[in-house]
Amino acid sequence: MRTALLLAASLALALANAGAAVPGVAAELPPLEFEHYELPNGLDVILHVDHSTPIVGVNVWYHVGSKNEKPGRTGFAHLFEHMMFQGSQHYDNDYFLPLQNAGGQVNGSTTEDRTNYWENVPSDQLELALFLEADRMGYLVPAMTEEKLANQRDVVKNEKRQGDNQPYAKAWDLMPGLLFPGEHPYSWTVIGSMEDLSAASLEDVSEFFRRYYAPNNASLAVAGDFDLAQAKAMIEKYFAGIPSGPAVDRLEAWVPRLDGERRFLAEDAVEMGKLIMAWHMPGNYQPGDAELELLSSVLATGKTSRLYKRLVYDRQIAQEVEVYVDRRELSSIFMIEATARDGVPLERIEAVIDEELAAVRSKGVTKDELSLAKVGYEGRFLRSLQRVGAWGGKADVLNKYNTFLGDPGRLQWDLDRHLAVTPAAVQRTAAEYLGPQQRAVLEIVAAQKPVPATASAPASELPGAGAPVSFSPPALEHATLANGLELYLVEKHELPLV
Repeated sequence: MRTALLLAASLALALANAGAAVPGVAAELPPLEFEHYELPNGLDVILHVDHSTPIVGVNVWYHVGSKNEKPGRTGFAHLFEHMMFQGSQHYDNDYFLPLQNAGGQVNGSTTEDRTNYWENVPSDQLELALFLEADRMGYLVPAMTEEKLANQRDVVKNEKRQGDNQPYAKAWDLMPGLLFPGEHPYSWTVIGSMEDLSAASLEDVSEFFRRYYAPNNASLAVAGDFDLAQAKAMIEKYFAGIPSGPAVDRLEAWVPRLDGERRFLAEDAVEMGKLIMAWHMPGNYQPGDAELELLSSVLATGKTSRLYKRLVYDRQIAQEVEVYVDRRELSSIFMIEATARDGVPLERIEAVIDEELAAVRSKGVTKDELSLAKVGYEGRFLRSLQRVGAWGGKADVLNKYNTFLGDPGRLQWDLDRHLAVTPAAVQRTAAEYLGPQQRAVLEIVAAQKPVPATASAPASELPGAGAPVSFSPPALEHATLANGLELYLVEKHELPLV
């Protein structure tokens, strides 16, 4: 009840504040102030101070992913995500435990284009997080052993088996080869080939590390409650002595053109069929990607969206439908996934999708549809800036723009270009990239089911906590309305959100 009242009050405030989120009009973002500099070894450093809560987000991006592997050597980038938590020369133990024992959160992830590691820690534990990140950046190889490699290789294989046991998992093994030519760096999966990993020697993986996990191929972002001078001194202390690696050649954008529709029918351990359709489109931040991002919302975000309304609500032939852009650096993918209701042939679902895409290519989308998509995009965009760390928080956003655009300060530009998209531009871009002969189609139908699996790991002496941090939470206003309902309100003016 109180939540409902607070939401109602928030909505009233939002409506009263006309212009805070006008559809299609770029909100003027409060500046995300940061300091950006480069160490002599090539490490990019981005510092953003935010004293709203006594937390610091430490975020490291390496500009390496599965696209930097070679055929016969796949899966190395993802394997290193695991190896980086296994100990380094000056702390040869499990990386999760000291950070979690200090009250922090820690994780990492690998994509086709980048590998990232992040820690959210109490402000007085910033030095601990920086020490650990620096030690594995500069001193991982001396602590690598055949035993650790074999252990993490088994963990990855187990992860692969668990993934394979998920419904429709077969699709994600099949789609890269169906969509990309064999010589394209996206033609294999991020997790890679188990045969390649089994054949990899300690020297193979050490060489991959030395080539790509170096300061001149990395970006360090620190966001949150810290003293700027102290943070700079810590970064100098732990990172400045790490030697640069070899220069990394950047791969050219490569958006393949299919010479006709490609189709594949696969059986999997599922109860209902799934239709997956994929089209090549421009890579991250290239002309056309904003138009197709917004079109994905017009098609399948919300109950009134075109495909959801027709497939799930009106005709009730699909259990669910999802449309999204798989954003990548060299070439992104426009994806449509629809899960059939029991007994419904996938052809019926495909026919409706084809009708809607043909309508977009020939007639475009309405102003109202596009405005709604922009409002949704703007809301998601702004909400991510409420966090300092983790995936999608401010440190991660600064690193993303720095890695892919060479400038951490592209936030307003990115929002503006989405909110400036016109219906005509959506129609033109859909006609160029979403033709029926430019797609790969996977039909997953029922077969029989398999089984899952699991894995785990162990901890020594590290920098202690800094000086205790005082924290004054924001004032909480409380009122009781005449009808007895209670209202709680916290004022925050950092972002145009309620």
